[in-house]
Amino acid sequence: MLTLVIADKNYSSWSMRPWLMLTAAGIAFEEVMLPFNSDGWKDKVLGYSAAGCVPVLIDGAVTVWESVAILEYLHDQHPEAGVWPNDPAARAYARSVAVEMAAGFRALRSYYPMNIRRHVPDRPPTEAVAADIARITAIWREMRQQFGAGGPYLCGAAFSGADAMYAPVVARFLGYDVEVGPVERAYIEAVVAHPAYAAWQAAALQETDIVEADEV
Repeated sequence: MLTLVIADKNYSSWSMRPWLMLTAAGIAFEEVMLPFNSDGWKDKVLGYSAAGCVPVLIDGAVTVWESVAILEYLHDQHPEAGVWPNDPAARAYARSVAVEMAAGFRALRSYYPMNIRRHVPDRPPTEAVAADIARITAIWREMRQQFGAGGPYLCGAAFSGADAMYAPVVARFLGYDVEVGPVERAYIEAVVAHPAYAAWQAAALQETDIVEADEV
């Protein structure tokens, strides 16, 4: 069985992404939780991956780290799971925006750290954060218009790797009361209603550890 090594569900946006995809796709896995504040956290993670960060996916002798790489591995090993859309154009777009998420939006990620337990309604975006928000919401609108006719997610009826990559943004937008348009609002509501997201959120709300750097 697959093993997924993650950190706190309340804070770890990178852990959230493959966990949601595995859960949404119905792929069986075991979870190893390493809370950020646990003693020797870095050494414990290094025991799973030389990169020293989460998430880490372990499949027998194979170790995969970094969220997009994990999604690609899941697609290779479970092509029936719908990690990426079947349509080539939708698949190319979904992969592109997934990598854009992984590599970019640093202003938003640092200014609005993911913290599912905490609601911060009065934190207006800086100019750089506003630019990140504008780009993200443009991606959502474009994908919904081009590929979303069959359902509520970015590529239609199925929750895909693109949705998994942007799910932590959904949590951030909700946590900091980011203003969005009707298309984006409907998409946020669809993601929050997904059973995998609901399960992650419920677990996050039960956690008690505090990571001061993410407590805006």
